[in-house]
Amino acid sequence: MRIVLYSNGRAIAPGILLDDGIVGIGDLLTPTHAPQAAMTQLIDRFEELRPAIERQLEIEIPEPLTAVRLLPPLPRPGKVLGCIGNYWEHAQREPRELNMFMKNPDAVVGPGDTIHLPDFAEPWMFMHEAELAIVIKGPAKSVTQEDWRQAVFGYTCLIDVSARGDGRSTWKRGSWLGKSFDTFCPIGPCITTADEIEDPNDLHVQFFDDGELRHNYHTDDMEHRVPELIAFATTIMTMNSGDLISCGTNHEGLGPLQDGEVVEIVIERIGSMRLDVVDPLRRRWERGIYMGQDATNHEAVRRYRPEEAERLLES
Repeated sequence: MRIVLYSNGRAIAPGILLDDGIVGIGDLLTPTHAPQAAMTQLIDRFEELRPAIERQLEIEIPEPLTAVRLLPPLPRPGKVLGCIGNYWEHAQREPRELNMFMKNPDAVVGPGDTIHLPDFAEPWMFMHEAELAIVIKGPAKSVTQEDWRQAVFGYTCLIDVSARGDGRSTWKRGSWLGKSFDTFCPIGPCITTADEIEDPNDLHVQFFDDGELRHNYHTDDMEHRVPELIAFATTIMTMNSGDLISCGTNHEGLGPLQDGEVVEIVIERIGSMRLDVVDPLRRRWERGIYMGQDATNHEAVRRYRPEEAERLLES
């Protein structure tokens, strides 16, 4: 199932996303005024509620997508962990130890929202990182790689917007602060439940900026795969229902975000999500894939984004 959080002008509630609209399931939950609490309750009770949800899908007429607004499916997750790097990038990298950082949960926005670049000039550039994110079913502590599935409720799309300082380094010398500005954590459009995705390391990820293809990679290129990510994170801390682990990105598609652009992340079997970009300072960088300071494998870029890469590589 594809689970969403949506508003129809009367209420905010969880729902099931279908091809022709949304079926609300908020009436199956214990009432709560907190959307995140409703989604956490749904995660915790999903198997218990599944028969009632399936009956609801049979009898309810879906609300058309034009009549609702999709919200981030987890509007205020307790924790957002992000992987540092974590892709082989077509064998251009040496092996790296698995490492993670904490991203500000208050930075979450969702489909149709706006990424606001901060109104001061210190960061060198603001870049997108299109990533697969794991939605946790908890409490999960000391989960082994063999038992990783017990800690996974589903998957969603996440854009790890990052303020860069110099080259690929994150602003403030690698600190998580450069990834935690308000609006720098778009997630959505839905949570695809784990039973719909047999292997999370077999998904195609794309990112478009004003229609230009930038990120274009497959999650089988992950250096530290999903079972290892689950085991690593839960060895360090207890992961609770509705927490997120973002799996990192293939940096070959890095490029700047700037004022007036419309961006879109697409992950197969999950869906797509568009957002606007606003910069109050209206800064400008060369459009397209960033090709400097070892940020990309140029030959891989040429293979996987041929039209845009040819123009950049020959300029």
